[in-house]
Amino acid sequence: MPLDSPHRGDPVAAPSSAREKPLKFSGDNAFHQELRRRVDAELKRTGHSQRDSARMYLKTAIILGVFALSYVALVFFATRGWQAWSLSIVLGVAMAEIGFNIMHDGGHQAYSKHRWINQATAVTLDMVGGSSYLWQWKHGRFHHTWVNVAGHDSDIDLGVLGRLSPRQPRRPWHRWQHFYLWPLYGVTAIRWHLYGDFRDIITGTIGERPFARPRGRDLVIFVLGKLVFFTLAFGLPLVFHPIGVVLLFYTVTAAVAGILLALVFQMAHVVEEAAFPEPRADRMQMDTPWAIHQLETTVDFARDNRVLSWLVGGLNFQVEHHLFPRISHVHYPAISRVVEETCREFNVPYLQNRTFAAGIASHYRLLRRLGMPVITATAEPVPAT
Repeated sequence: MPLDSPHRGDPVAAPSSAREKPLKFSGDNAFHQELRRRVDAELKRTGHSQRDSARMYLKTAIILGVFALSYVALVFFATRGWQAWSLSIVLGVAMAEIGFNIMHDGGHQAYSKHRWINQATAVTLDMVGGSSYLWQWKHGRFHHTWVNVAGHDSDIDLGVLGRLSPRQPRRPWHRWQHFYLWPLYGVTAIRWHLYGDFRDIITGTIGERPFARPRGRDLVIFVLGKLVFFTLAFGLPLVFHPIGVVLLFYTVTAAVAGILLALVFQMAHVVEEAAFPEPRADRMQMDTPWAIHQLETTVDFARDNRVLSWLVGGLNFQVEHHLFPRISHVHYPAISRVVEETCREFNVPYLQNRTFAAGIASHYRLLRRLGMPVITATAEPVPAT
């Protein structure tokens, strides 16, 4: 979040690096203050605490249970191809579930009021091959503060592989990105596991953004997390199975997790409804307040789908998540009514796609437009469907 947001003190509010001046937001924060007051009042009215929800603890037990059981069954008991394929898919879904639900709330300090519980749940990302430290920089700081701002939001930076913003340079092969990016999304987790995290640590940059390399306890967690993951993913399975089999089903598992993780993000920000604003040319400042920026660049999808909501950790309520990242996702459906009503009253945008399929279609159309030889995509959002 920005330095001048009402959430001063949140880790995501810190400058992106001591070596650069942070991009700031301008305008009146009255809307955000009133929205926070109404959401607080709604939670008090319903008797819900922002964090430490019994539903969240139960959900965590279910997800970790599925992860452990599918892993054990795959490594120790699967004897037929169809069993291994099925269990790999289930394990990949469980990995994504850990990211969507457990790690995500913990990393945003939305899981518990106790810091150690948030830290413990955040490092579940390290267990499945990511890095909770790098995630805090890439997602918690760079993305959550400067959503869809090219050069600042590293989550929309695919390098030369894809063009996710009209502010990014177009390459000739982007003409076909609406076809080839879909399978490449499956490489998302594999890249973290085998290359990306190590590259970021060595270079001290995430995309175009410099960051502080981990030291002390953070470095220990990073190293131990990688050791645990490589032991689970390769070391232990290689004791019981040939290397070709291990590599095949690691790839299947990681590809399933990567596709799910990538798609949920893309449907929230890289769709036709979302804006891609840029700072003023004369100074490092946006033209809107932080909360309005979040609303213009973030899109909900399939809000009425309770099963999907459970599976993706409430991240189909991305508007609510970006405005209130420290509230547990189990409360997003309840507070969404307050957010939508307040937006309507203040005449500010509240963007959504009503179904999962509509979000996928919108992402596809935007990829196609951004890849066209003649640039027809604009930074202006289109009406939500």
